[in-house]
Amino acid sequence: MTSQRTQLIFGIIGRSGAGKTHLISRLLPAFCHLGWRVSTIKHTHHGVDMDKPGKDTFVHRQNGATEVMLATPERWVLQHECNTLPTISDLLQRMEPVDLVLIEGFHATMPTCMEVWRPTIGKTPLFPQTPGVVAMASDNSNIPNIPNNLTVLDLNDTIAIAAYIRAHAYAFKLPN
Repeated sequence: MTSQRTQLIFGIIGRSGAGKTHLISRLLPAFCHLGWRVSTIKHTHHGVDMDKPGKDTFVHRQNGATEVMLATPERWVLQHECNTLPTISDLLQRMEPVDLVLIEGFHATMPTCMEVWRPTIGKTPLFPQTPGVVAMASDNSNIPNIPNNLTVLDLNDTIAIAAYIRAHAYAFKLPN
């Protein structure tokens, strides 16, 4: 009998410019200080290419390779060509198990996430149309139309946000 792998995940979502990446960059050392191994997934809506024309890995991809792995003494990178956005499950299956995976973006499909919202960027919050939002991290406690069941945390209180994530991370079941 094979056991199903479960991976703890938690999403950090918000409008562009809200401070998602900055928050994650503060959370990572906080979790590492606790001895947790943490990985991240970053979703973007625009194309990004880590390759440069003329480099060997670029030529491999250009000539039809489905995957190209680049290995150095410090790290390795796997580039996978695809025609559609991979699911969270697809991505997690390719990653090594860790204590927690923080996922930036994927707001439409995240089962549990925290929205980073700052009114100064002039954009409306996502929580009214995003069912997975269980908490808000904001630099302003005056959030319009916030439901009673949504936890509000101070965006600058990294320790409180990390504690909330530890207590509310979602156990994502990966297929066998």
